[in-house]
Amino acid sequence: MAFRDAVVRRLGLLVLGVAVGAGGLETWRVMTPTPALGAGPRVVDIPAQEGVLAIARRLRDAEVVSSAPGFVALGVLRGSARTLRAGEYEFPRGATTLAALRLLESGRVRLHPVLHPEGATLAELARTMEQQRLVPASEILRVASDPAFLRTVGVEGASLEGYVFPDTYYFTRGLTAEQLLARTVQRLRAKLTPDMVARARERGLGVHELLTLASIIEREAVVRDERRLISAVFWNRLQLGMPLQADPTVQYAVGKERRALTRTDLATDHPFNTYMRTGLPPGPIASPGLAALEAALDPAPVPYLYFVASDDQRHHFSRTVVEHNAAVARYRLARSR
Repeated sequence: MAFRDAVVRRLGLLVLGVAVGAGGLETWRVMTPTPALGAGPRVVDIPAQEGVLAIARRLRDAEVVSSAPGFVALGVLRGSARTLRAGEYEFPRGATTLAALRLLESGRVRLHPVLHPEGATLAELARTMEQQRLVPASEILRVASDPAFLRTVGVEGASLEGYVFPDTYYFTRGLTAEQLLARTVQRLRAKLTPDMVARARERGLGVHELLTLASIIEREAVVRDERRLISAVFWNRLQLGMPLQADPTVQYAVGKERRALTRTDLATDHPFNTYMRTGLPPGPIASPGLAALEAALDPAPVPYLYFVASDDQRHHFSRTVVEHNAAVARYRLARSR
């Protein structure tokens, strides 16, 4: 009997030792980064509606945690097992299982920067969105010209061209094209102050016309201090009923972004060809920044009607066609050398 009791005690101690050892091993796994995270960060996408066990397995397979049961146990212990948030997460180098759990508890999903500079077009924005694997470019362009969506964001034109404010945006994956584009239009509404809208009305422009004129100025001007001079040329031409003859509008019409035009391009019959038609084109050709909007509202008090490039950045401005032709000849001569 005594011998049997001794054997039972020894077996009990052995089981307890194994349990303590296993618990110690599990604790070590939870508190120690995986070799993969020891080498660098890891990005994992956690789908919506996924349970804690599936999340734990996904993190284990991605080598973010060493033990799926340990992750689950820690989530249960902290009371967050049922409230972990979906999204794309970047787990930093050296993160432990506890740190990984806290990140999912916080919902601090990965942000993707999207730079939309002054003078950029919707097509360029769509390509950037696709490169960041946010939304396919074709979907961005489809939504940007969808009449129902345009009504929801209060845009008058046939597309969002010109209504996307140039800025750096930070988006999370999983948003729809509608959600992404709505944010960019909201940014424009925040920047376009009531005072600017009122000043535009005083000049006979609605918001759509203001954005249109400012977008042409934005694409024509290279250096900041020429914007008001270029604006003056266009205002003077509009008042005289002269065509604007702005190359960027023709580039937009024929699909030649920032590329040289041919005589055939300039003769293309298109609503955006300001060589063939007078007045403003039907809508913006790019996204104007605040400086271009201000230039459209406050042109320089000069009588210029013409301008031509004098180098890669600046232009020569003229009052008469004779002066302009001489400036064009000088430019062509300089280019031929």
